[in-house]
Amino acid sequence: MTEILTSHFMIFLFIFIRVTAVFVTAPLFSNKAFPSMAKIALALVISYLIFTFINKDSIQLEITLSFIFTNVIKEILTGVILGFSVALVFFAISFAGTIIGFDIGMSMAQVLNPTEETNNNVLGEYLYILAILILILINGHHYIIRSITYSFTIVPIGAYTLNTEVFDFIVKMGASVFVLAVKIASPILVSFFLVHLAEGIMARVIPQMQVFFVTYPLKIGLGIVMLMVTIPLYVYLIKNLLHSYEDKLYQLIQTMS
Repeated sequence: MTEILTSHFMIFLFIFIRVTAVFVTAPLFSNKAFPSMAKIALALVISYLIFTFINKDSIQLEITLSFIFTNVIKEILTGVILGFSVALVFFAISFAGTIIGFDIGMSMAQVLNPTEETNNNVLGEYLYILAILILILINGHHYIIRSITYSFTIVPIGAYTLNTEVFDFIVKMGASVFVLAVKIASPILVSFFLVHLAEGIMARVIPQMQVFFVTYPLKIGLGIVMLMVTIPLYVYLIKNLLHSYEDKLYQLIQTMS
């Protein structure tokens, strides 16, 4: 009876460590506005629910310090990889806002995000918060929890996850951050390319005119108006992007098996 209780406690501990690692790195759950005690309580509830349905008899355990330490590291790696892969899309969206802000001329309008402890321009933070709201509206936090549950079916407790396929998959997802950022920012970037071209023509035609000082307020006003017009497009793009990353998350879990 004592051995059964010890093994069940160890299984629950490993489950809790993986769930907590996901919460530490995944967007929304890792937000510092989410109280730490609430995170722990939610992680305990999810861990218990997962503990009730997994096949505990198939898990091979050893009551040794080296075995516990090794599997704790494995579970932390598994949870961090899952959470970080979801956070990549939010890095891309924030970076897209940063690019737009620099192009419009708001590079000096830096703000501190106290919940993420990051410093970014206003538009980068605006798009990041918009993405978080869309994630909540499409129940994205549900598929993060579903992916955690699914990971225990595909990647059992103590399974090693850092293979070549996982590494290549993460590298490709990381590289796609820059591609996604340019795609998201492209409507305003293309429009402002024409504005910059017009500035160059005016500077050649009227050399005495301080073109860049004259057009600076115009660029900011035009950028804000264009951002207001393209907000429905950004909402649609971000929603589809988050849905596509749900499939990529399941592909990553299958690659980790």
